Amino acid sequence: MDRQIEEVEKEESKRADRPAHLMCRTWLWGLAGFLGCAYFAWVSFAHVKRNGYDWPHDAWTAATYLVWIVLLAVVARETRCVRERVFFGALVINFLIGFGLTLWRSVPTADVRPARLGTGALWALGALASLTTVGRSQKAEVRRPK
Repeated sequence: MDRQIEEVEKEESKRADRPAHLMCRTWLWGLAGFLGCAYFAWVSFAHVKRNGYDWPHDAWTAATYLVWIVLLAVVARETRCVRERVFFGALVINFLIGFGLTLWRSVPTADVRPARLGTGALWALGALASLTTVGRSQKAEVRRPK
């Protein structure tokens, strides 16, 4: 029993030693996240504007989505900053939608349009959430137990 308590205390200690912020530590990450998300929001809305509702349905695209989902979910779990969790959460949801549409080979064109609009909105949310981390590097601090 004592051994289990010691292991839990060690794990909590390790978690407390990690930085609370991943993106807020430097303005570069926030800016890079904004630029990337803004670009993909523009791409999503450009597809809607020119009625481009095709969606790739190959295995490599599905695998790529899956890798990004796992990676972003792990990163979202590791941060304790609300701004960063909103950013990574928007991206995870976005990639889940993309993964679902990639697996859904017979998706009707009428369903792709709202998906493109939704993913564009999620990219825009990610861009705004990323911008909230810019300039926070002075305020981002490592929370250590007292």
